[in-house]
Amino acid sequence: MNPLPASIPAIVRTRVRAAVRRPARPTPGRPAPRFTAEEAEARTLVLRLCSLLLQYPDAELATARPVLASTAAALPPSPAAGHLAEFTAWLTAGEPDALERHYVETFDLRRRSSLYLTYYLHGDTRRRGMALLTLDQRYRASGWDTDGSELPDHLPVVLEFAALVGPGAGEAPLRQHRRGLELIHRALTDAGSPYRHVLGALLTLLPPATEADRAEVARLVAEGPPDEEVGLDPYGTHAPYGPYGEGGFAPPGTFEPPSPAAPTRVPPLTPAGRTEGRR
Repeated sequence: MNPLPASIPAIVRTRVRAAVRRPARPTPGRPAPRFTAEEAEARTLVLRLCSLLLQYPDAELATARPVLASTAAALPPSPAAGHLAEFTAWLTAGEPDALERHYVETFDLRRRSSLYLTYYLHGDTRRRGMALLTLDQRYRASGWDTDGSELPDHLPVVLEFAALVGPGAGEAPLRQHRRGLELIHRALTDAGSPYRHVLGALLTLLPPATEADRAEVARLVAEGPPDEEVGLDPYGTHAPYGPYGEGGFAPPGTFEPPSPAAPTRVPPLTPAGRTEGRR
């Protein structure tokens, strides 16, 4: 099987026009999707747009804003298309510096709206490290090798995998982490962030939340995920720790760093240094 293209961020970020129009590549043995060809194409495009729009709005993405807005406007009418049109209107009208500040404040400095999905399921525990390894192995088993610039549970990476592999196996990680996605959406809504529209678009593609889902989200809001203060080992030996550096996530609603976790094997990155490592 030929490997799927590594597209976070090397191709998706540098070839935006191709990324938003590239069809998903099938996985041998995958059951036929439950959608028509047109529905499947629109679904893939929504997933890929969400992946792009949830990435850091650097100069490259700022330049691509008209393309992203026109692509969202051309989607068939649907709740997801409406959400993405709302968001791209805000994105296109914003000043680049203000967009960058809003992104950092929203996703880097608030635990409740972090884009690292395994955190909501496992917190900073040993189980999270194993979950990251399992997710990375899922990607490799499907023939997709990311470039390692982000942890495998970073939502834009998970979304690109879903777009490439398609309904079923490709979207399984999104379904598994639905409660975390609900929590992020709630946090963004409470904060009045336009990014709530991107999460809103994504949630329209997933099965409706159950009573158990809603109860668990309420518990997470009240108590937070489990916490062992042990870092991400054993995954830390396989990939960068991510933009949070030592200690994982900042406490909700504050700009204070969390208590240190086990030392990482790479220098920690800070929000102020995001732009240096992005292409």
